[in-house]
Amino acid sequence: MNNNRNWISTIPYLLMLPILIFLTSVAMQGNNRALTYGQFVELLNRKDKKIEQVSLTMSNTVIDLKGTYTDKNGEKGFTVTVPNTEQSNNELMTVLQQTVKEGNIKIIDAYKTNPLIEALIQIVPLIIVTGVGIYFISRMSGSQNNKAFEFSKSRARLEGNIKVKFKDVAGCDEEKEEMEEIISYLKSPEKFAKMGARIPKGILMVGPPGTGKTLLAKAVAGEADVPFYSISGADFVEMFVGVGASRVRDMFKDAKRTAPCMIFIDEIDAVGRQRGAGLGGGNDEREQTLNQLLVEMDGIEDNKGIVIIAATNRPDVLDPALLRPGRFDRQITVSLPDKNGRKAILEVHARNKHFAPDVDLNALAARTPGFSGADLENVLNEAAILAVRGNKNEITMEDLDEAIDRTMGGPAKKSRKYSDKEKKLVATHEAGHAVVGLFLEGANIVQKVTIIPRGVAGGYNLMTPKEDSLFLSTKKELLAQITGLLGGRVAEEIVLGEISTGASNDLEKVTKIAKAMVNQYGMSETIGPVQYDSDGGNVFLGRDYTSNKSYSDTVAYEIDQEVRRIVNSCYDEARAIITEHRKDLDNIVRALIENETLTKEDLDTIIQYGTLKPEKVEENHE
Repeated sequence: MNNNRNWISTIPYLLMLPILIFLTSVAMQGNNRALTYGQFVELLNRKDKKIEQVSLTMSNTVIDLKGTYTDKNGEKGFTVTVPNTEQSNNELMTVLQQTVKEGNIKIIDAYKTNPLIEALIQIVPLIIVTGVGIYFISRMSGSQNNKAFEFSKSRARLEGNIKVKFKDVAGCDEEKEEMEEIISYLKSPEKFAKMGARIPKGILMVGPPGTGKTLLAKAVAGEADVPFYSISGADFVEMFVGVGASRVRDMFKDAKRTAPCMIFIDEIDAVGRQRGAGLGGGNDEREQTLNQLLVEMDGIEDNKGIVIIAATNRPDVLDPALLRPGRFDRQITVSLPDKNGRKAILEVHARNKHFAPDVDLNALAARTPGFSGADLENVLNEAAILAVRGNKNEITMEDLDEAIDRTMGGPAKKSRKYSDKEKKLVATHEAGHAVVGLFLEGANIVQKVTIIPRGVAGGYNLMTPKEDSLFLSTKKELLAQITGLLGGRVAEEIVLGEISTGASNDLEKVTKIAKAMVNQYGMSETIGPVQYDSDGGNVFLGRDYTSNKSYSDTVAYEIDQEVRRIVNSCYDEARAIITEHRKDLDNIVRALIENETLTKEDLDTIIQYGTLKPEKVEENHE
């Protein structure tokens, strides 16, 4: 293949050769002077010009003369054409014999040709035309042919000199401990072989988006200092059956050459979904690709020294054969970070940023429960952008507060102006949430209340739990969440005497929590500790399309009644709290209308003094 390419590359130089010959001949002809017959006769008769040599090419009609003559300026060439008649022929020969030396006259037969020259005249044009055709055809089709050969090649990218280390990954200390074994194996596999231990061939990292699964995989490769192949699950699947399987084989073939090494497959659910008919049938290309991946991971050939790390946030759709021991036999859950983890993540992303002295990353971590590592990085980046926009030299806490709000609800729509009626309605709704959060035992802590619209929301409450709880929630905490969500609707009804559509999202969350308490968590007093909510799964993912609910209509009626009872009891509790603290509610509403945003400290001041300006209250009291 390379030899053909080298041969083709010489074609342009071969084409230049006849062009150079032609130009040379033209240049040589440029020194010759074309004379008429009269000028030629005059040249013969002049004493100051002497003809040195001449050649005559005789044809039936004309005689072509070519020669040189000398004058005071040196030697020059000339050409002349004379009619070939008997009289002119005799006169010409007589004159030439008198003026030119005897040995310098040469007569050439015009019809006598060289066979080699005749063959070249016929072959050379054919060679030139053929060469030009081959050259342009190869240029046009070469790239397409190369792509055709590379279509089934692996799309895995070999990344070298990875600078990401464990120090760049924070908030997942336990996950890093699990990965230490992989690093030790990649560095010195003989230790494990001596002990008879087999390192996991595949590690599946599961977790919500943005928790750092890809970053952790790169850090493992960076610490182990081994070749790192990265590919997306979608890169295997094409419309042509068999291409994905070929790419899998080619990927492992490349990895064997550089073993020990790592292969990282991001979003493996794109290729590793459950096999089976499901609704709409299967996907032959995806299933063949999955089959080949299963064979390569634990099949006929033993791929030693290759560690596969995959990431997904949809482990429920993966094929069981992919998760069995010998393939992805270790599953690591990369969950959302707790408060300490969030602080560590903020410290990592704050390395190249300039903060004001009042910035407290610990307080910032406490105010961002449920944020992933990507969310926290985005908060700091948004704060830096806001500081640049404000022509500041440092990032302030005000910038960080606004960055949190932008991350949660989008940029503030300051140009959108409320009418007085709408402003009071929104302020009453948000104040209702705040009052329930302030006075209900077990409720989340109210950190901020604002009526500045963001996104589709007219305002919002930032409420954080007293302690991070990543896995468990008590019945009391769930009921407190429902009560807090209903606070806005209750406040509208009590203060304004009417209700609005502003509580639609709150009611959606309330219904979801109440249904989960009854159907999944067994927190119903009448139905008891029974789980009725069985998720049949998505019928397009190989699940059973004919699955039915596992309870009778009577039980369904009881579930509806219990959900309604839970919501109504929480509604009554929210009404009682707001009625009892109506004065505090009115004070918060007035402060929101005036200031639009209240922090936790502002709310504490209002509850204690009834206003945001306690100094005036103290003066009046005196």
